[in-house]
Amino acid sequence: MYHVKKRIPLIVVLGVVLLGAGTLGFFVLRQEPEPVPVVEQPESGPKHEIIGESVQGRDIEAYAYGNGGTHVAFVGGIHGGYEWNSVLLAYEFMDYLQENPNAVPNNITVSVIPNANPDAVFEIIGREGRFELSDVPSGDKSAARFNANNVDLNRNFDCKWQPQSTWRGAAVSAGTAPFSEPEARAIRDFVLEHRPDAVVFWHSQASAVYASECENGILPETLNIMQAYADAANYQAVEKFDAYEITGDAEGWLASMGIPAITVELQTHETIERDRNLAGVQAVLQYYGNAR
Repeated sequence: MYHVKKRIPLIVVLGVVLLGAGTLGFFVLRQEPEPVPVVEQPESGPKHEIIGESVQGRDIEAYAYGNGGTHVAFVGGIHGGYEWNSVLLAYEFMDYLQENPNAVPNNITVSVIPNANPDAVFEIIGREGRFELSDVPSGDKSAARFNANNVDLNRNFDCKWQPQSTWRGAAVSAGTAPFSEPEARAIRDFVLEHRPDAVVFWHSQASAVYASECENGILPETLNIMQAYADAANYQAVEKFDAYEITGDAEGWLASMGIPAITVELQTHETIERDRNLAGVQAVLQYYGNAR
């Protein structure tokens, strides 16, 4: 917030008074001059952008660090409260970037979308925005995987989209059309506006890093950043998810647009694994810092 201190401008008033014996006297009234305004600059921090709203009207936010021409984006929470640890990891990564601005190479801009499904996170946590591990209740959270329209957001993107998809062998709604859900549109619009050079999605749980592909196979650069992240974070590198068929996933849509994207699956639904993921992030940033 900007605060400007003001004073009354300089005013000079010449007055005339009648003294005794017909003598005239003069007096001058003076007021203090107005100084140059004092402006209190806001504290430094990331660039903040609201990129969309959820079904229930909660903001979907993005934060940008650095000013380089190569843009790497990180996204948490697309599966909401079921994968709350991916959201908390994103916030802890933001803390690290705030405390260590030199961690972002000069040629890179890092964007973080910490919570891509805020309604489903609110369902579990009961609060908006940043939360702590102590705020997370125990118990089964699988029902909070979907958005408020009961759509699996990672089936709502335009890559091999079908109205019904699968999760662990069960049928799930993928929406009424690609990008029918406001949360998916928020990510789509962010990508179309900012055109990131690579995108990393945090999920749980598989203890692995997956490459992405759509109709034309895996981009070579995707394999490079998959391996870099997996090696640094000590996760398994997996080129193709084949446990069951997936349609309409965000990573596949990015691949169809020529944007490398990887899926990082944390080891469990209850752990943050901050240090190993920080090592993975640093490996990706180093890759682009050296390559461009």
